[in-house]
Amino acid sequence: MSHWTGVLPAVTTKFTSEDRLDIAEMERCFSLQIEASVHGLIVCGSLGEASTLDPDEKIEVLKTALRVAGGKVPVLLTVSQGSTRASCNLAEAGAKAGAAGFMVLPGIPYKSEPHETAAHYRTVARAGGLPVMIYNNPPAYGVDIPPAMLAELADEPLFTAIKESSDDIRRISEIKSLCGDRFKLLTGVDNLALESLAMGADGWVAGLVVAYPRETVAIYELAKAGRMNEAIAIYRWFRPLLDLDVSARLVQNIKLVEALVIGSNDRCRAPRQALQGSERARLTAIVKAAETTRPTLPSF
Repeated sequence: MSHWTGVLPAVTTKFTSEDRLDIAEMERCFSLQIEASVHGLIVCGSLGEASTLDPDEKIEVLKTALRVAGGKVPVLLTVSQGSTRASCNLAEAGAKAGAAGFMVLPGIPYKSEPHETAAHYRTVARAGGLPVMIYNNPPAYGVDIPPAMLAELADEPLFTAIKESSDDIRRISEIKSLCGDRFKLLTGVDNLALESLAMGADGWVAGLVVAYPRETVAIYELAKAGRMNEAIAIYRWFRPLLDLDVSARLVQNIKLVEALVIGSNDRCRAPRQALQGSERARLTAIVKAAETTRPTLPSF
């Protein structure tokens, strides 16, 4: 069974100018994460433009991440298909390709009832046969998986972790109080990450980590070591950038930050388009300000 903790980047998917997968650029970007000592990789999530990827492309991205990780950290495949049937097919293919497990979303965009949501998760988990991180993001997907439902799902051994993105910091304590240590609990909201860790979260499924992996890992490690003042100092510097994750344009935002900081590109798959005009200028100014004051990281 999995013990997913720490910083797990939800990596972006890179495309060529011909709108094909840019395998070489993904290998480079994923390697930067591994070199910074992240604790896992999650591919083909919302930030990875899952809704625009064909199933075979998702498996190719997964295989790319597995090659780069080389067994050093687990690689999870996001399952976010429109039907339970399609989700099961992807889970089966991901298991066959070597995924360590899955981060599973409700069937979207349909807003399922609680009994439908629970059945979806159980069916997909059993189809893949690997550990599952339950992804709860009601602001984005309109389906809530509250603590009481998680307690009901605790009888399924394949459910091992929760990505909590309800934007309600109280959920951390509520889940811990109701479920104890049954699940590893990870925050999925960048600008609530340190608050969540302080309340007992076990890890951070991160977005801006793709451009700033060392800073993200430092915040996590310092917080877990009880060195909160040092973690807070980095987090306050990071906060204007972390806010870019909480946006309907998080993909465009974060890909632009990647382009500016690590020399990648901000190509998206249509209908998304790279930021232009005043919005591009605004984000560029945020990044320039951050680079000017980028902190020296303490040892940990």
